[in-house]
Amino acid sequence: MSLAENIIELCAMAGPAGFEQAVAARVRELLTPYMDEVKTDVLGNVIGVNRCGRENAKKLLFDAHIDEIGLIVTGHEEGFLRFSALGGVDARMLPASEIKILTEPPIFGIVGTTPPHIQKAEDSDKTIKTEDLFIDIGMTQEEAKKAAPLGTAAVYNTVTRRFGDNMICGKGLDDRACFACILGALELLKDEILDVDLYVMASVQEEVGTRGAKTAAFGIDPDWCVAVDVDHAKTPDNKEYWLKEIGGGAVISKGTILNKRLTDTAIRLAEEKGIKYQLGIEAGNTGTNANAIQLTRKGVAVALLGLPLKYMHSPVEVISLSDAEAVAALLCEIAKALRGDDDNA
Repeated sequence: MSLAENIIELCAMAGPAGFEQAVAARVRELLTPYMDEVKTDVLGNVIGVNRCGRENAKKLLFDAHIDEIGLIVTGHEEGFLRFSALGGVDARMLPASEIKILTEPPIFGIVGTTPPHIQKAEDSDKTIKTEDLFIDIGMTQEEAKKAAPLGTAAVYNTVTRRFGDNMICGKGLDDRACFACILGALELLKDEILDVDLYVMASVQEEVGTRGAKTAAFGIDPDWCVAVDVDHAKTPDNKEYWLKEIGGGAVISKGTILNKRLTDTAIRLAEEKGIKYQLGIEAGNTGTNANAIQLTRKGVAVALLGLPLKYMHSPVEVISLSDAEAVAALLCEIAKALRGDDDNA
């Protein structure tokens, strides 16, 4: 499938943090044609390896997480569902949102909201809190308890689609669009003979503490890692200097925890190969799996590539397909450029 098709299919699936199993199963199918071996570990990370054939070859890891933000049912009240957030859900976006309850088959729900006609004046400027909201599934109390038991997960009920000028809009683009970029790189690499063993990780539970990356990277013990995640893009209401440009190409980040040599290699390759890119600066914590992977075992040389994204952690995230293509191309060139005798310090 094409890069756009992979993005749309994967992002349309439901897989909040801790409930990624269906997405992981599909990712495993998509990864298998490119890998010598694919496995799923105890936390649910999907890990593939394409071996170069050299004895004691160095290991390059590409990582993107496949979980998304979501909700989990914590109670029932008069047939309505009370819930908590899975990951960084912005409560401001929830009222009147359409929700998919992950039962079998899924149940449609809506987050209740108070009409302005009956809202109290003193409530109009109050901060919205998740614990004050509820999901209406159109059932009685007994029906709701049976249909959506405690611990049932849910996600935004959003259609993922092509949008505007070469854009894609939907939920879960953070970060399945980036995993699709890795698949795009593998397609570009399918006839290449690499000098390193290439590992690919579709990691889980990033949105609740980079848990999957911590454990899986320990097991892989890579020499290098390129973590791929979304990055905040500019919009008319947000024009801070550090925000990225939609259509500006892949984001190559520089920063405290990011390996200078590997980062400089990415910049050099982008310039030599005419791959559109923009720089990002991460003074400390990157907010991505790069943090966890860098501290694995004896330490890992980590670079961070970003995909500019508008409206992060919303049901209508937006990316540019041209930026995704740039990320895929740059990943391909990095894999081709690394050598088994390279110093990764």
